[in-house]
Amino acid sequence: MNNFDSLVVVGAQWGDEGKGKVIDYLAAKADVVARFQGGDNAGHTVVYGANIFKLHHIPSGILYPGCLSLLGNGMVVNPLVLLNELIELEKRSISTENLKISDKAHLIMTYHQVYDRVNEELLGDHKIGTTGRGIGPAYADKALRRGLRAIDLTDINVFRERLAQILPLQNRLLKSAYQHKGYGLDQLVEMYRPALEKLGPMVVDTSRLLADSFSEGKKVLFEGAQGALLDIDHGTYPFVTSSSTVAAAAGSGSGLGPQYTCQVLGVMKAYTTRVGEGPFPSEDNGEAGELLRVQGAEFGTTTGRPRRCGWFDAVIARYAARINGLTGLAITKLDVLSGLETLNVAVTYECDNNSTREFPANLIELEKCKPIYEVFPGWHEDLSRISTMQDLPEAARHYLEALEEAIGVPIELISVGPDRTQTIVRPGSFLAGWYGD
Repeated sequence: MNNFDSLVVVGAQWGDEGKGKVIDYLAAKADVVARFQGGDNAGHTVVYGANIFKLHHIPSGILYPGCLSLLGNGMVVNPLVLLNELIELEKRSISTENLKISDKAHLIMTYHQVYDRVNEELLGDHKIGTTGRGIGPAYADKALRRGLRAIDLTDINVFRERLAQILPLQNRLLKSAYQHKGYGLDQLVEMYRPALEKLGPMVVDTSRLLADSFSEGKKVLFEGAQGALLDIDHGTYPFVTSSSTVAAAAGSGSGLGPQYTCQVLGVMKAYTTRVGEGPFPSEDNGEAGELLRVQGAEFGTTTGRPRRCGWFDAVIARYAARINGLTGLAITKLDVLSGLETLNVAVTYECDNNSTREFPANLIELEKCKPIYEVFPGWHEDLSRISTMQDLPEAARHYLEALEEAIGVPIELISVGPDRTQTIVRPGSFLAGWYGD
């Protein structure tokens, strides 16, 4: 197996696939972990032993002292939330000195959260189901060329000057359209002063750091947030996030060209979940869906909201494989399926009496689609202590083989529990190259 120096890890469903656990596992062999999109609407939970870490901005590599953790230019960063996240890690004796922030990353300001909450209220029954963290409004201001960037955190006088240019328009919008009293310049400068003092020294040209890392032969892990079906272009629009979540964004969101990205690992649960509104063809609102929610502890890391649960959907999995160029799959939470007598896999949809293997872009059409299931026998064994593929129950191996065949991408890694140690790497996997084997 040839070694390789970069790996992109992305979600391949509607987010919450267990990327944090997978990235944490792979980060053990990484010199750099670079996150390339999203903001604190993402939540990665990492478990090892009795330690549980819930990360929002910060890449999972922060838990490895020798690993450089980067927040890329494609991200939107809430300075106040990031400051608190750093403080909480440091309280637990986790060093944050290896965290660097792209000078080109945009900032989520407090007024963005006001816009986000009010916009959701105004949509009423047509709400998107956002986290209310201000992600969309921050990206909107970036596109409208009126955003603040991380480089503005390096000098409080520059921060004040840039804010003075932007704030009059923001206040006008807040007062006239959102019935909000607005913010004073001094008020905001003082609100963000502690964040400037802590974060300013961390702001650098992360694109240069990454290029230098590759020149020195270091291993770089690109960390995505959310999932393929939440991509601003390719997801179930408008029920999506506000950034590009697919693997192609790893380069543009971190300041590198596409030649720097080698292998692409797509993370999928052994079943399907989503948070928020929007169509979900394989959703199960009955006993099975509730069992998955309870056994899988399916509640949002960031919001605590219960996740909608359903059967594995091979239609969206094939779609995610295509738009990401997946070279391998990581299947998580296989252990959650233990105890179910039978397992359903949606292999096609029936839409208006026509069968299709393709994922429709038209949400009206998608709402009408009914999943066509193949049924597989379940298993009752506890998988949490299994460490090799051959020791999995025959029914579990058969289920994984069926997923591979339905998607057309090999399964390289399997998670059978939340802890780092509860991970199986397939013999002969391309991930052996990541580990230098």
